[in-house]
Amino acid sequence: MLATRPVTRVDPKRRAVLDPKKRQFAKAQWKEQEYTSRMNFYTIPPTGDIALEQFEEWGIARLKVLAELESCSYRSRTPEETAQYMGPILAKHMPLLSNTSRSSTLNLERKRDHYSHWTLRLAFSATEELRKRFTRLEAQLFRLRLQQDDARERRDFIESLGMNWSTVSDEEKRELGENLRKATGWRKEEEEAWFKVPFELVTELVESRRCYLRAGTAYVHVREQLGMVVSEFSRRLEAGLELAARALPRMDEDNRLAPILNHLSKSFTTPDAAYSADGGSISDTTAITARSIDELVRFFPLCMQNLHRELRKNSHLKHYGRLQYTLFLKGIGMDMNECIAFWRMSFKLITDDKFKKEYTYNIRHAYGDVGGDANRRGRGYSPYNCQKLLTEALPGPGQSHGCPYRTFTPDNLVSLLQASGISDQSLLKSIREDVSKQRYHIACNRVFEQRNKEQIKKVKEQNLWPASELDTILHPNTYFKRGFLLANLGLVKSGDVGVDGASQ
Repeated sequence: MLATRPVTRVDPKRRAVLDPKKRQFAKAQWKEQEYTSRMNFYTIPPTGDIALEQFEEWGIARLKVLAELESCSYRSRTPEETAQYMGPILAKHMPLLSNTSRSSTLNLERKRDHYSHWTLRLAFSATEELRKRFTRLEAQLFRLRLQQDDARERRDFIESLGMNWSTVSDEEKRELGENLRKATGWRKEEEEAWFKVPFELVTELVESRRCYLRAGTAYVHVREQLGMVVSEFSRRLEAGLELAARALPRMDEDNRLAPILNHLSKSFTTPDAAYSADGGSISDTTAITARSIDELVRFFPLCMQNLHRELRKNSHLKHYGRLQYTLFLKGIGMDMNECIAFWRMSFKLITDDKFKKEYTYNIRHAYGDVGGDANRRGRGYSPYNCQKLLTEALPGPGQSHGCPYRTFTPDNLVSLLQASGISDQSLLKSIREDVSKQRYHIACNRVFEQRNKEQIKKVKEQNLWPASELDTILHPNTYFKRGFLLANLGLVKSGDVGVDGASQ
C-alpha cells in the first residue's frame, strides 16, 4: 500500500509570508513614487499607502478646485480673469510649487495632487456624463498649471513625455515655407520650431485651421505646442476613465471606499461645504432677535426667502421646512430662546399649549439642548449646506424645503425671482440655462453677484477683503453673512471678514 502525503491548503513556500507573526518582516510590495516635476500626466496609479481620511480629504480639496474652475467657464471669465481668480483658490486647496521653490512640502504637495486625481478618477468614471465633465475640467486645470509653470521645467516635462511628434528640418521648412506661412501666418524671418504629428492627434487645430496638412501629417508651429500637450492629456485621460469604469464594480465590494466614492460623485453637483460654528453668524456685529428677521430677510438666499414667505403667508411650515429654517437661523447667530420666540410669533393660529407640546422640543433638539447621540456635546445639528439641499428627496405637496432652483419649474422660479426684485432679463435668461443644465448653485451665485454688484466692485477695487472671501458660495449661511457684510462694509476691517468659514 502506497503512503500518501497529507494535503495542505497553504503552499509551504508561501507560509512564511502569510504567517501573521512574521508578516511585519516581509519586504514591502509597494513604494512611494518620486515626483521630479510639478506637472503630471497621471499615467501611473499611486503605489504608496495613505490613510482613509487623506483619501477623502484630498479628493474633496481637488473637487473644490474643479468646481471653482467650472464656475469660471459658466460665468464667461476670460483666461486672464480665470488665472487671476484661481490663483488664491489653488494656493488654498491644492498648492503645487515648482522645483525652484525648494520647499520642504514639495513632495507632499505633488503626492496630494497625484492621489487626489486618482481618487476623483474612480469617483467620476461611473457614467459617460461624469467622465466627459471630469476630463474637461482636469484638462482646464492642467492647461492653467502648464501655462504658469517655469519655462525650463515645462520644457523638461514635455520632453519627458515622449510625444509622437518630430521636429521639421530646416530643409523641409524652406520647401514648405510658403504653405506654412499661409496656413498659420508664420513669417520666414522667424527662427522658431515646427513639429510634425499625425493629424488625428490635433483635430482641434485642424478644425480651427491652425496647422498645415500634408499626406495625413499636420505641421504645427511651436506656439501650438501647449495645446497639443493638453489634447494628448485629455485623450489619455478619456482612455483611463474607460478602464476605471470597468474596474469600478470591484470597488463596490470594499465597504470603506464605496461610500466615499459615492459621496464624491454626488458632490459634483455642488461641492461639500463643512460648517463652522461662526461661519455664517453676524451676532458679533448685530443682535439677531425674533423681531429682526423680517428686516434681515433681504440678505437671505432664495431658499430661505421662500421658507420665510411661506411662513408669513400660512403661519405654518411643515417639519422639514421648519428644520431647515431653524438650523439656518441658528447659523446666523440667533440663540435658542429667541428662536423659540420667533416660531411662537409665527405660529399665531395655534394655542400656547399646542405649541409647547408639538414644536418646542424639536427646536431645543436642533440646538442640542435635549436629546442624545448627535447632540450629546450640546452643539445640536449644523445648518444645511447647498449640497444637502440639492441631493435630498424633492419636497412633496404642501412642503417648501429644499432649493427653489431645483424644485421650482423654470416659470415659477422666474416669477419668484422677479417678486424678490430681480428684473434683469439677461440674468433671468442665464438662470434658466443654468437650471436646465442642473447648475443650481451657479444660478444662485449669479443672483448674489447681481444684488451686490456695486459692493463687490468696491471690495475688489479697494482690496478690502482677501480674494478667497469672494469665491463661489456653497452654503446658505455664507450667502447671508457675505451679503450682510457687503451692505455694511464699515462694520468689518480688512483681514477680519471670515465670511468663508461655512465653506471650509
